[in-house]
Amino acid sequence: MEGFTTYSWLWTKKPEDDLRKFRAENPGLEEFEEKLKDFDFKNSKIEEIQSTHQIGALSLKTQGVKETLSKYILQWKMVFSKDIHKQAKKLLSDLADDIKQIRLKIDKEVKDIDSLGSVMLALEEIRKKQSNINFQFKPVADMYALIENQLDMDRDEMDQRKDLQKEWDELVKKAFTVRDNLHDDQSQFKKQLVENISALVVEVKVFREDFEKNGPMQADLSPGEALNKLKDFKEQFSVHNRKFKSYNAGEKLFALPHQEYPALVKTQNELDKLDKLYTLYLKVTETITKWQETPWLEITDEIIGMKEGIEQFLKDCMRLPGDSKQYPAYKELKQRLDDMEIVLPLVEMLGDKSIKERHWEQLIELTKKDIPYNSETFLLKDLLEADLLTVQEDVEDISDSALKQMKIEKQLREDIDAYWETAELDIRPYQNYDFPCTIGGSVAEH
Repeated sequence: MEGFTTYSWLWTKKPEDDLRKFRAENPGLEEFEEKLKDFDFKNSKIEEIQSTHQIGALSLKTQGVKETLSKYILQWKMVFSKDIHKQAKKLLSDLADDIKQIRLKIDKEVKDIDSLGSVMLALEEIRKKQSNINFQFKPVADMYALIENQLDMDRDEMDQRKDLQKEWDELVKKAFTVRDNLHDDQSQFKKQLVENISALVVEVKVFREDFEKNGPMQADLSPGEALNKLKDFKEQFSVHNRKFKSYNAGEKLFALPHQEYPALVKTQNELDKLDKLYTLYLKVTETITKWQETPWLEITDEIIGMKEGIEQFLKDCMRLPGDSKQYPAYKELKQRLDDMEIVLPLVEMLGDKSIKERHWEQLIELTKKDIPYNSETFLLKDLLEADLLTVQEDVEDISDSALKQMKIEKQLREDIDAYWETAELDIRPYQNYDFPCTIGGSVAEH
């Protein structure tokens, strides 16, 4: 029986755990192959165990134990085989997908410089892959050869494996045909490219002149007007920039001198700066608008986040390009953030539990605004509309006074509670009444 204990790892350990440890050492296919052979070797050793074992007058049959151990060995081997299969299937799928994607590129109709460039790049990709494609195919073939008798695989997978080399060979053949067909068309595309480049130079010049004259950088534009113009000129720039990239690729394709467009580069830099400014402007506007809809009952939970948000926005504002400060949008943005930095602490003061109805009434008297502090629909925007900046010091005084009053009220309440906790009532009879009816002191007769 001691001979069987050498196989106790089969049921005391989990094959999945052993696989994780094995894979942690980054094994190659050879190590996996050795592992599978080791399982086969152990199984052969089990088969060599005698089917019966004589112990004195007893005859111990071991066939059932041997069959069980063999099943365990098979389970372990299957875990490792499935892991190899998983790797092989992924490699096969990736290679097949690569071939498919390249095939789609070279099948693309060549009707302009962009499509020509795409096809030429695909042909170059095939040329580069052709030198080492067998090194990519071999690991897949080796892995499947190692496990093909161990696992059942679906028909589609087997067909994909079988047709992989065939698909590649057909792709290479197709590439030669496409290359030959493109040879006669290239001169015409080159001529068209030169004409397009000349046209783009003129287009960019006109675009830049229009941008300088009517673009979003005009100092007298309101933030709303500037934002609309920014969107419009970004779209126009995008059209010219797409042409530039396309023609630039064509220049590389035909080894032509690179045409510079300094006006386009300058415009892009200016648009990027403006985009940063107005992106922050819109973000701040949307955030504050959202905050304004906060119910007053929730203000104590939200106010800290609001103050932190304003602090972050101010930091973002400081990081904007220096020349952003000349635009009305920046001035409006900065002023709004500075105002909120002052107002939110005032809001926090008014949200304190020390603020009572009398204090709200004081605020209403100061601001001459109707503040619906008792309404269930009281929102932050209702308070902000009261223009707290104009009564900043008064709000601070009201808050300070409310805190002191609450402190006094608390102390008075504690004193009263302390007195009555130890107070003794002296209940006495009065004149001819024979029962207690007065509390201490004397009662004047009327």
